[in-house]
Amino acid sequence: MTAIEDNVRKVRERIAAACARVGRDPREVTVVAVSKTVEVERIRQAIAAGVTVIGENRVQEAWPKVQAIGRGVAWHMVGHLQTNKVKRALECFDLIQSVDSLHLAEEISRRASACGRRVEVFVEVNTSGESSKFGVPPEQAPELVARIAALPGVRVMGLMTVGALLPDPELVRPCFVTLRQVKEEIDRRGIDNVQLRHLSMGMTDDFEVAVEEGATMVRIGRAIFGPRTDGAVGQQPDHVQRICS
Repeated sequence: MTAIEDNVRKVRERIAAACARVGRDPREVTVVAVSKTVEVERIRQAIAAGVTVIGENRVQEAWPKVQAIGRGVAWHMVGHLQTNKVKRALECFDLIQSVDSLHLAEEISRRASACGRRVEVFVEVNTSGESSKFGVPPEQAPELVARIAALPGVRVMGLMTVGALLPDPELVRPCFVTLRQVKEEIDRRGIDNVQLRHLSMGMTDDFEVAVEEGATMVRIGRAIFGPRTDGAVGQQPDHVQRICS
């Protein structure tokens, strides 16, 4: 067993323990292995260990990895997305977790519709209130979700948040509670074309608390791949296969 395989096993055990504490089924929680700066070979080891979703923060880093590894796994955009990167993002990703404005959603919808697609997205909510973080304020999220849901080229499938960076995971819990409450409010409103199936919240330092608060996706980097190193961006592709141009 490789170190990465062992790490994936330990993450799943911790998720199962967190689920047991609150009476949830661990099968409700999907691990998104965040592979920022991780080489292709090590991503393949995570996939061999059973990981089915890979998360990337940047379009330009994801592109060669997608080409090298292929579509045997789902690829999620989990970092901030600029509108001028949407075209390439649609070539890379199956789902974009970081939609934080109507303007960005409109560009995604426009590009997706042009090639006959309807792209699944999450709306990013800034639950910590930190100005350094992206995301719509919680009180504005229902209205944004409603307006995005009216666009023809996107399908709103969930909410995502990045919790506050604090040393004690318990201190981050209010962020996850807030996201769950936003989802409950959106569900209560019964917005057309919206069925929020996912709460993407929790990372290496706080994912167990997020699971206790209802996370259905946790975004795990260091606990699977170890400490990050700079500069590793994956192998270059032998060829370019465009999904949408």
